[in-house]
Amino acid sequence: MRTGNSIVSEAAEEITMGSPSIAAEDLERVSKVLRSGRLREGPLCREFEEAFAAKVGARFAVSVNSGTAALHLAYLSLLEATDARGGDEVLVPSFTFIATASMVVTAGARPLFCDVDPKTFTLDGADAERRITPKTKLLAGVHLFGNSCDVSGYQALAERRGLRIVWDAAQAQGTRFEGNDVGGFPDAVCFSFYPSKNMTTGEGGMIATSDAALYEKCLRLRNHGQGDEYIFPELGFNYRMTDIQAALGLGQLKRLDEFLRRRRENAEVLSSRLKEVDGLTVPYVSEGVEHSYNQFSVLLTGDSPEKQRTALRRKLQEAGVPTAVYYPSPLHLQPAFAPQPATPLPVSEDLASRILSLPVHPQLTKKQLEKVVQELKRNLNG
Repeated sequence: MRTGNSIVSEAAEEITMGSPSIAAEDLERVSKVLRSGRLREGPLCREFEEAFAAKVGARFAVSVNSGTAALHLAYLSLLEATDARGGDEVLVPSFTFIATASMVVTAGARPLFCDVDPKTFTLDGADAERRITPKTKLLAGVHLFGNSCDVSGYQALAERRGLRIVWDAAQAQGTRFEGNDVGGFPDAVCFSFYPSKNMTTGEGGMIATSDAALYEKCLRLRNHGQGDEYIFPELGFNYRMTDIQAALGLGQLKRLDEFLRRRRENAEVLSSRLKEVDGLTVPYVSEGVEHSYNQFSVLLTGDSPEKQRTALRRKLQEAGVPTAVYYPSPLHLQPAFAPQPATPLPVSEDLASRILSLPVHPQLTKKQLEKVVQELKRNLNG
């Protein structure tokens, strides 16, 4: 069925954790590509890249087939630029999605896991600086859940210690730091267009940069390392986006500001209604940050948070209110990265036990938001 300019499912009354907004013009634009028979990477990818770069304030953008691919190419390009070899390190917050760290490994380096700030949930710059060794080459700055990390603090650290920065903005389309879109900062900013993100191409991603050499490197690496046609100066990957995805992305980008407005309005309702509720804390936003609320994540404050969270999620699900846990285990405790040094990261471990995400996406109605608030209040300490 149709609501306004968007196409939504017949189950629109059901509250969901995420619901992409697909407009009629999106369907027509994608259909036009399908009818043309030119389905692979082509002119619409170039148009999408140029529009995206202009939107975030970068000179260049490189479209790829996932946010994970964006991270891989950014790490690989910057590590090669610093003559990194196996064993070199990248500072990574432990409380984030696995791709932030797994692509470090895939690029031939080692993630050096750091703790995070207990308010913003983003990398603690002081903790990161204590962990730097002569092998440390890069810093991964993650804008988690749509909340900006400490951009100026990380840049000062990078300049002081001779590091370059890969920004993981997978959840942060439209986030601003001190008036600037987070996509415009050096060295490389990586975005995801997965369906749960602030805008979507189904699957897909983008690297934004103003570094011409980095841009050219990423262009080659996403296309098997090809320079001139069928001449391969280096080995690369098939990380290309398709014009089908770009067609959807162009429509999404045009409506991104509206999506963000709705997310921020929904977050304001949730924050104002829940900030005085005993047993939880609402998201913290630093001065000078415009949060884009890809997720609205509260912290439970009880003495047995994991047990409480499990019971609360079950009750809310029974009442028709979905929730999610991003993330139940910090990366330094994940088996995939074993063995890791025994140094604990107490903030990351505590957040993983207390975090709970509530619906905040643009498709939510006022009635649905009210239900989320009322059911959470009713079941939180019940």
